[in-house]
Amino acid sequence: MGRYDFERLLASKVKRRSLLVGAGTLTGLAIASQWSSHVVARPRLSDYPFQLGVASGDPLPDGVILWTRLAPNPLSGGGMPQRNVSVRWEIATDENMRHVVKVGTAIATPELAHSVHVDVRGLQSAREYFYQFKVGSEYSPIGRTKTAPAYGDRVNYLNFAFCTCQKWEDGYYSAYRRMAEEELDLVFHLGDYIYEYGISPTGGARNVVLPTAYQQETTTLEQYRLRYALYKTDPDLQKAHALFPFVVTWDDHEVDNDYTDAISEENDPVKQFLQRRAAAYRAYYEHQPLRHFSLPNGPNMRLYRRLSFGDLARFSILDTRQYRSNQPCGDGETPRCEAALDPAKTMTGWQQERWLLEGLERSQTRWNVIAQQVLMAELDHKIGAGKIFWNDSWDGYPLARQRILDRIVSRKVSNPVVITGDWHSTFVNDIKLNYNNPKSPTVATEFVTPSLTSNGDAQVYGPYYGPMIPENPHIKFFDGDRRGYFRVNLNHKRWRTDLRIVTTVSRPDAPIYTFASFIVENGRPGVQRA
Repeated sequence: MGRYDFERLLASKVKRRSLLVGAGTLTGLAIASQWSSHVVARPRLSDYPFQLGVASGDPLPDGVILWTRLAPNPLSGGGMPQRNVSVRWEIATDENMRHVVKVGTAIATPELAHSVHVDVRGLQSAREYFYQFKVGSEYSPIGRTKTAPAYGDRVNYLNFAFCTCQKWEDGYYSAYRRMAEEELDLVFHLGDYIYEYGISPTGGARNVVLPTAYQQETTTLEQYRLRYALYKTDPDLQKAHALFPFVVTWDDHEVDNDYTDAISEENDPVKQFLQRRAAAYRAYYEHQPLRHFSLPNGPNMRLYRRLSFGDLARFSILDTRQYRSNQPCGDGETPRCEAALDPAKTMTGWQQERWLLEGLERSQTRWNVIAQQVLMAELDHKIGAGKIFWNDSWDGYPLARQRILDRIVSRKVSNPVVITGDWHSTFVNDIKLNYNNPKSPTVATEFVTPSLTSNGDAQVYGPYYGPMIPENPHIKFFDGDRRGYFRVNLNHKRWRTDLRIVTTVSRPDAPIYTFASFIVENGRPGVQRA
């Protein structure tokens, strides 16, 4: 993607010339909610409506999703009238929005918090585009996006980042500020986009006085909407979204810590928890650049999906929360119990597991990436004889993990790599076919990115996990207490991961450095230090 004055993306109000659209101009496809009618209002807005910025996501060879939410008063419920509002959108080939190629209208409805999800199709593949929204006389910031290469086309390289765990009150999004300086084709967010816990009245590390509503744990739709609005007012988060298409999936904190399917952390009544889950899923959809097939139906929402980038890479994006079996050996750390060896236990649900396995074996791309939430490699927590595992990870579901690894081997899946979030720590792992045999072959590589802010600058996981690492020789690199994201440069010969680390999250302008780099070579499972 080319460079230009990115500060324009953060302008609070953008005024420009009127666009004249003659007969026969190109049209686009706007997806409105299932509740919307054709009755729309000319809005009378109390303030600038695009205070949560703009975003794009899930690039295809011929299209991309564009997102915004109208919220003139974002931290007090949005501030929009309880009516449908017409939102004009345009997509152009230049940063000044002079060469418009698609234009249309979407309907922002109160049922979806006046969010807009526009599924633009008919675009050229592997092409940079710029987009903007308009409501009334107000223009949004200009966003930038890029379509994917055509299926099967030769793709020489791909640059992307992946990140996770951005607890707002634990620090500033300096990592997003530095990410915005990178040359990236897209960004993967692997979960914990928000945290459901109540926030200190002083705003934690940010030292911002917050309304009382933010001091309570999120359980209702209104509370989840407020939490997303708070996060999305951050200028560095907005900047990253405006510059790169995002591919998002969730983990647990978008709903409730360590939940599994319909079971909450505190074992709330199932009906009560499913009402909470429905609220959380709806707010998640309202605030992310997702296609219409992800529109929630009560407590159910289809999030797993697949994206391909020519002949170079295919990404399977997983949901390891909504469908998983209850943790067979219970919560926390335990020895592996007999129930964990029940083949009926699943991390992804049977339908998603079949979808994943079939997609892997049919793939014709050079690299096959599983984008998911929790640690897939084994991590023995016990120092000395015996083993203890953290049951919220794939270690709690060893046969589900084994089914994936067996299929990778039996179908000779090309260059499998797992990218993972959740752990607030850095792990670089060789994934073994059989963890009970130290000489077992390596079948894949896993990169676990640290948090963006969660745990702040505290030294927590280094002292905790550090002594365990010698018990796990397949873990090739570990660091417990740095914050940042991973950057990947991918071509047909090798995968390179750079660990991009900010010096602190206590200030928004913290510098960044490359802490370490790792290479995976085509046709050679396992990781090497660059």
